[in-house]
Amino acid sequence: MKTNKTLTSIAIIVALTLPVALLAAPETTTDKPSISATQTVQIVTTVESIDYETRMVTLKGPEGNLETVKAERTPNLEEVEVGDQVNVEYMRNLTIEVTENDGAQPGQGVMTASAVNKPGEVPSGMEMVTTITTATVQQIDLEGNTFKLNMPGGVVEQFTARNPENLKRAAVGDLVVITTTEAIAAYMVEVPTE
Repeated sequence: MKTNKTLTSIAIIVALTLPVALLAAPETTTDKPSISATQTVQIVTTVESIDYETRMVTLKGPEGNLETVKAERTPNLEEVEVGDQVNVEYMRNLTIEVTENDGAQPGQGVMTASAVNKPGEVPSGMEMVTTITTATVQQIDLEGNTFKLNMPGGVVEQFTARNPENLKRAAVGDLVVITTTEAIAAYMVEVPTE
């Protein structure tokens, strides 16, 4: 329903205006460390104004905050009216896995998927972006509880381990796979008919 920039704007506003639940999955039982965490937010906004010519829509959040977005990919914007309610759902998942390296080099790839309803259907849409980044363990400092990763582009970054025991389960040269998935969906809230 919205462009990537618009969806990101809504997601940021949602994330900043509401409390969120951060659910961390327990570490797996493999020899190498891994972790996964998911954050989700769901709110109902109200359409405050619509400029059908420019396709700009102003939404009002539950706290009264306003956000103007461009609905350029919405084929049935004419069906949306001031006062309509739009449900916005945002999800972000982060997974980090350490594996033995078979010679892979640091790199990054991005995959996107999006969909909008057809003309004549209730206006709605979704977008999902998955980014996979690989890095290699360059250094492990057990005493300092830190490790360095060789990131894509040759950049070396230092991190502090949340769980010092994980440093003992990793080795210099291991591959670290970081997968981030962000998804946002926006759809009209259906009003029951009498």
